[in-house]
Parts: sequence; C-alpha cells; structure tokens
Amino acid sequence: MVAPEPEVLVLASGNPGKLREITALLGPLGFRVAPQSDWQVSEAAETAPTFLENALIKARHAAVHTGHAALADDSGLVVPALDGAPGVHSARYSDGRPRDAANNAKLLGEMRDLKAGDRRAFFYCVLVMLRAADDPEPLVASARWWGEILDAPRGTGGFGYDPLFYVPSEDRSSAELPADLKNRLSHRGQALAKLVEKLRRSDGR
Repeated sequence: MVAPEPEVLVLASGNPGKLREITALLGPLGFRVAPQSDWQVSEAAETAPTFLENALIKARHAAVHTGHAALADDSGLVVPALDGAPGVHSARYSDGRPRDAANNAKLLGEMRDLKAGDRRAFFYCVLVMLRAADDPEPLVASARWWGEILDAPRGTGGFGYDPLFYVPSEDRSSAELPADLKNRLSHRGQALAKLVEKLRRSDGR
C-alpha cells in the first residue's frame, strides 16, 4: 500500500528556528511544512496591536498567495515591569529591523536598573491555522512560558531572546536547552501541543 502524500502546510515565516521547531512537531501528523518563501511570498505587514490579529493576518496572506493550508504564529517576549514590552514589537524592538543581537542589547539596557523580582517575563505564542484563505473556522492555540531575564546572554542555541531567558525549572537559559526539551517546554511547543490535539479531534489524525 502506497503511503499518502503529506499535506502541504505553508509556514507564514522565513525564520529557520521556527521552521525547525514546527516541522519537528507537525511532520509526524502527515504535514510537509514549508516556508512561504518557497512560493516567493513576502512577509505580511504586521499592523495589528495584538498577537492574535497579527497571526491571522500572516496566515491568511500565506494561504491567499500559495493556495495551500497555512500556519502562522505571532509570538514575543512580555516583561510586565516594562509595561508589556517588547510585546508585539519583539522581533523589531531595537530599530524596526529583525536583529537578535540589537534587540537583546536594548532589552538589557531597558532592564539595567530593575530589581530581581522585576525581571520576571514570559514568552507568549498564538498559532493560527487556516485550511484555506477563506476558512471560516481557523484553528487557534496559545500558550505562555514564564521565566526571568538574565543580566547577560547565556548559551548558543535557539534564537531571538533565548540567550537572555532563564528557565528556573531547568537552571538554564532557553539557549542552553536541548532542542527536544525546549520544544516541550516553550511557549511555541505548548501552543503546538494544543494545536495538535485540536487537529486530532477535528481530522482524526
């Protein structure tokens, strides 16, 4: 018996770190996750004030331009002591451009004088999956991952703010965690686990 062809799922991002994490979790469900750049789709303008709205914008943009099911996440780091910053601007926190080192440097500068108790933070992720551009019932899943912001980077794995995000339960930064452990603990991993359960219920995968 010939195995069915995997269903194409377009990831509305060009971030290789996200692609690796999402492929690891959704590949076993029969999806071939591919970045939207494979279809020369440019990134959508993230003009909304919330993570959810931005994720929906990105998913619909990818589905419209590729004709395939699409998955988008909008995620970021939230520091309550900074009134929620970087928040939806996490990827372009420093100067409007997605540069990890500059973003981390700005965050450290903003938090320089904060006490230990004010260094609590969480990563937030919301995922939106559309079967088609006009899908009337998007699948939505979200999660938070709490930790603390270090006063200097630690570790070389991951991406974004991972070197600054301390995970108390593991006594390591996110950038020091093995990939499989990070995939289970992280905001994206938690949200993907919820999405997987919704897919299984709706599709019987």
